[in-house]
Amino acid sequence: MKLYYAKGACSFSCDVLFREAGLTLELERVDLKEHKTETGMDYLQINPKGYVPALKIDSGEILTEALVVLSYIADQAPQSNLMPQSGIERYRAFEWLGFIGTELHKTTGPFHMQSATAEEKEVAKQKLLKRAGYMDTMLEGKEYLLGNVFTAPDAYAFAILRWFPGFGIDISTMKNVTAYVGRIQARPHVQEAFTFEGL
Repeated sequence: MKLYYAKGACSFSCDVLFREAGLTLELERVDLKEHKTETGMDYLQINPKGYVPALKIDSGEILTEALVVLSYIADQAPQSNLMPQSGIERYRAFEWLGFIGTELHKTTGPFHMQSATAEEKEVAKQKLLKRAGYMDTMLEGKEYLLGNVFTAPDAYAFAILRWFPGFGIDISTMKNVTAYVGRIQARPHVQEAFTFEGL
């Protein structure tokens, strides 16, 4: 399998999850401004959407969208418990992946756009603080989103929450989220991914 990633982008979650799963992975960095991979390929020929992650699986097919890529990675190593395999907990995992993708990740949009106004960024900031507050409540008494086991939603949440300081979003008063981010950051495979991506 080959993961197309960009330094520090949401694809960081996929990099982490591969390491947590103990899977063999090839990584190829993408310049999102030029739409070129590090080997000189036209990234739009790989993923016409133009963003990361994209995962080339063993059949040669390309999977895109973080929620899908993370779920696929986790399912390749069921023994790792990175995604519940059945029952209501599996749907809870998808619920969190959906929330992170639509309510956290998507809402950061104005901070990635040079054309965004200060007002647009402030609206996004308030929404993100509210969403982080919800997570803070849901993390009460738990180490991770689904309990005391690190799963795919945690990798995705961490990749997005680590952007907040750079956006001027202070969540330091949210004790559960702050501890959660610190807990994930301390994981050895997260540190490996940081080192690999030069973060």
